[in-house]
Amino acid sequence: MPHLLLVILLMIVSWLPSAPPAQVTSVRTVELGRSAEGRPIEAVIFGDGPRKLVVVGATHGAPEANTYRLALALIDHFRAHPAEVPPEVRLVIIPLLNPDGMARGWRFDAAGVDLNRNMDTSHDACPENDWQQRVQGARGIVSDTGGPYPDSQVETRLIRSFLLDAAGAIFLHSNAGLVFPARCEHPPSIAMAQLYAAAAGYEYVRFWDRYMITGGMHDWAAGLGIAAITPELATGDQPEVAENLAGLRAVLANTAEVLPLPAPGIISETPVPAVIYRFWRALGGMERFGAPLAPAEISPTGMRQRFARAVIVVDETLRDTIAYVQMAPLGAKAAAAQAYGGGEAIGRPADWPSGPFADYWQRQGGQIFFGDPLSAPLTMTLTDGSKRLAQYFERAVLLLDPATNQIELAPLGEWEMARAQLALPLAPHTIR
Repeated sequence: MPHLLLVILLMIVSWLPSAPPAQVTSVRTVELGRSAEGRPIEAVIFGDGPRKLVVVGATHGAPEANTYRLALALIDHFRAHPAEVPPEVRLVIIPLLNPDGMARGWRFDAAGVDLNRNMDTSHDACPENDWQQRVQGARGIVSDTGGPYPDSQVETRLIRSFLLDAAGAIFLHSNAGLVFPARCEHPPSIAMAQLYAAAAGYEYVRFWDRYMITGGMHDWAAGLGIAAITPELATGDQPEVAENLAGLRAVLANTAEVLPLPAPGIISETPVPAVIYRFWRALGGMERFGAPLAPAEISPTGMRQRFARAVIVVDETLRDTIAYVQMAPLGAKAAAAQAYGGGEAIGRPADWPSGPFADYWQRQGGQIFFGDPLSAPLTMTLTDGSKRLAQYFERAVLLLDPATNQIELAPLGEWEMARAQLALPLAPHTIR
């Protein structure tokens, strides 16, 4: 009889619905790049969802080291409780964006630039927050610490590239005990700031009103459609983990409302996928890239879209790196094919990049954007018979217009499209 009861019990248990398998949240650490003085800038990533939420600590180095300790504590918490990250979210925590400032014991980067005044914030409709070299900072100090030009610093360029596919960004600072969103009207940023402040017990303010923040990371992000907020810790030395964990949990519980997915765009009546559209806008728009020549081409590993002067590529194998969205290496292809003919080299290889191209290369994105130089400056004869000074780089060919003394990208998108069309058969094959 006991044996029969055991058999019946086992049968009943076998009929009960099984519990769903526990959610497995991936956790990985990536190096985004190196600071100006060569220190690593790392990110810890929880989950694989499409809504990428990035938390950034210690943009202001040593004076705000408590935000670094807060970010480390958040990393420890989610390592211990990875299931708290919803399946639709990819939570990224960058504990230390400004390692040089931390090592030097000050607010700025190695060059004395305030990284939170260095972004190109011209993409929104609020000109008052646009980048300036002379900026207002803590305790009302006015100084020329905005950098020599927008996005000039390597740390700024790293975070710019990394956030192109983000849905939201939280930039941790101290110490005012409040939370504010991007200055221009951006409803997702406002909603996220209100939600975070209420959960954390901080005051919500519509914008920072003690002085004007120009070139701020939160304003840059919102200008591209990324929900962006700045929590200011109440103290200057405590990490305030419980408060900010509560704020972050509130955001994670309301992702559909406060973490909008990147939106696609329309350029010259041609649809442009979301992350390509953000890259196009953030890195120069129509003036630099020209209009799209065709809709994007989708592949199993990503997508690419031709514009007049470049092909912009999204590589899914490089997701969550700064190379996720970039220009295709058409400069290298053009150099190999001698797309712009031969030419007479000006200068020596040891001088590369040099002359007018060196300044343009550095100011407009440097190695991250253009890649390395592949030639010395050359004088070239173009198809119309005019002579131009040019230089090959991995992802572009730069041309100097002698009439205006302006530098522009050669139309490599048009060149690649023409080559592709020439490779097509002249007539369809006939099946016999």
